[in-house]
Amino acid sequence: MTMSKWWRTAVVGLRKTAETSRSYHTIQAIPREISGNRISVKDRAQGRIPAVVFAQPNPSTDGGGSSPVRSVARKHLLTTERKQIQSILKSIDLPYFCSTTFPLQIRAGSGSSTLLESGNVLPIKAKSGCLINSLASIMSLLITNVGILVHMDTETGKLLNLVFVWADEGTELKVDVPIVFKGEDSCPGLKKGGLLNKLRTSLKYKCPSEHIPQKIEVDISNLDIGDRVFMRDVKVHSSLELLSKDETRPICKIVASKQDNPNQTA
Repeated sequence: MTMSKWWRTAVVGLRKTAETSRSYHTIQAIPREISGNRISVKDRAQGRIPAVVFAQPNPSTDGGGSSPVRSVARKHLLTTERKQIQSILKSIDLPYFCSTTFPLQIRAGSGSSTLLESGNVLPIKAKSGCLINSLASIMSLLITNVGILVHMDTETGKLLNLVFVWADEGTELKVDVPIVFKGEDSCPGLKKGGLLNKLRTSLKYKCPSEHIPQKIEVDISNLDIGDRVFMRDVKVHSSLELLSKDETRPICKIVASKQDNPNQTA
C-alpha cells in the first residue's frame, strides 16, 4: 500500500470513529405494537429491551416555545438494543444514568432510515419489583417519584425494562441528582483520623430539562472534625429548585473516630 492510500484509509477510519463517538449516546428505538410478558420475553431473547417513553404533566409549559408539545396521555411502547444500552452504561456509571438526558430516535423498524419521532429523554426510576404495564402506573411513579433504578434482573444483572420521560427544552422534571464528594485527600479532618459520614447520597431538584446536572460535587477539602456541609451550601444552577422542606439538613459530617473519642464505647 502506498503512503497516499494508507493516509486516505487512516483519515476515513478516524472520520468514522469521530462520527461513531458523536452519535454514541443517541438511543435508537423501534415501536412495538403490543405489550405483555410473552412479548417482552421474546424481545429480550432477540437482544432487545422493552421500553416506554411518555410526557409528564407540566403546567409551566404553555406551548409557546419552539419545543414540541407532547400529550401527557401519549406514550410510545418501544424496544431498544441491549448492546447499545450496555455500552452506554459502561461509559456512564449506573448511579448517573437517571440524571443524564439522552437523544432518542424512534425509527420505523430495525435498520430503517425512516424517523418517526425524536427528542431528548430522561430515564426515570421505577418501583422495585414492579413492571410498567399501564399509563396509570407510570403516572403514579411520576407523581411519587419513588423506587430504584431501571428494572434489572437481580440474579443476572441484565436490564429488563426501561422507562423514559420526554425532556423537551422548557419542561421541568424532578430528578434525584447523585452527590459526589471530592477533596478527601486534602481534608484536614480526615488527615487527623476522622471519618466522613455521608448522610445523603443524592438531592432531589426540580430542574429545567436543559439544566439537569448529572451529579453534584461537594468539596470537603477544608472540613475539620465536627464540620458539616448543609443542603443550603450546595451550589447549583440558579434555575434549579431544591425539593426539601428543610435546607438546613446536613449532607455530610466529619466525625472523630472511636479511638480519638474516649467518650465513645465499643
